[in-house]
Amino acid sequence: LAALERQVFDFLGYQWAPILANFLHIIIVILGLFGTIQYRPRYIVVYAIWTAVWVTWNIFIICFYLEVGGLSKDSELLTFNISRHQSWWSENGPGCVRKEASMSGIKGLDSHSYISVIGCALEYRYIEVMHSSFQILIALVGFVYACYVVSVFTEEEDSFDFIGGFDPFPLYHVNEKPTNLLFKQTYLLISPAGFSDMEGVNK
Repeated sequence: LAALERQVFDFLGYQWAPILANFLHIIIVILGLFGTIQYRPRYIVVYAIWTAVWVTWNIFIICFYLEVGGLSKDSELLTFNISRHQSWWSENGPGCVRKEASMSGIKGLDSHSYISVIGCALEYRYIEVMHSSFQILIALVGFVYACYVVSVFTEEEDSFDFIGGFDPFPLYHVNEKPTNLLFKQTYLLISPAGFSDMEGVNK
């Protein structure tokens, strides 16, 4: 749900790189849930590996908006240099008011030119940082849970092997010798020699 919420706002802001990352994340989360329900440890392992990639991506987003290491939040890196759009929160954050003015020098047009945003209770880059931090927290919890589920499934498989669940030699082979012995005893009883032996015993 957190990933879907983030995907919606990234779509509104035309942030193409986060959109692709969120899409992959949603697919992997669904795969991990399917693996948990269907007892497929491999799918859960894929999810656990992806959580490491997802944490790395969100750390990059935090560094991007905090302008760490030469990164600039005003660059077009997240839009693949296709457009100059920024985060949707830059103009629609809590308390933000957009100021627009008519374009000067062009007559007969009703278009407006964006000038500035004022009154924001919280700067948009901090909202993005909080989103990424929350995603990191969820990913860490998911990683721990995934490791726990894989360990449980592995223990169940080991216990199943111990009781002979995957024994290549069926259990009825163990009873083969006693069965033959019983058959021989029955044969001796119904054979003439067997009858003579029984008469000797009766005497």
